[in-house]
Amino acid sequence: QVQLVESGGGLVQAGGSLSLSCAASGNIFSINAMGWYRQAPGAQRELVATITNSGSTNYVDSVKGRFTVSRDNAKNTVYLQMNSLKPEDTAVYYCNADWGPYSIDSWGQGTQVTVSS
Repeated sequence: QVQLVESGGGLVQAGGSLSLSCAASGNIFSINAMGWYRQAPGAQRELVATITNSGSTNYVDSVKGRFTVSRDNAKNTVYLQMNSLKPEDTAVYYCNADWGPYSIDSWGQGTQVTVSS
């Protein structure tokens, strides 16, 4: 099992910045990749950014150039730096870990990000 605990988030004005952190514990050596998803009210959960063990990253088009995902393997923590935030970035953000040989998903509890116009 892999457990994830998120921190960060909050309320910010459009154009501002926020940073999210996600600390992993448990069977951390089985983690294949980590990332961030978000879910806005009435919408499906969507991928925001992922990062593999080798450091390869992937972003949804809407956040490219504004968000940066990174990880500190020594701290078993993944980060999401969000700059130039827009009201449409408002959502609950979830940390995700893909782990084990069968790519099991673990999720954090979610953290609210609200961007006011």
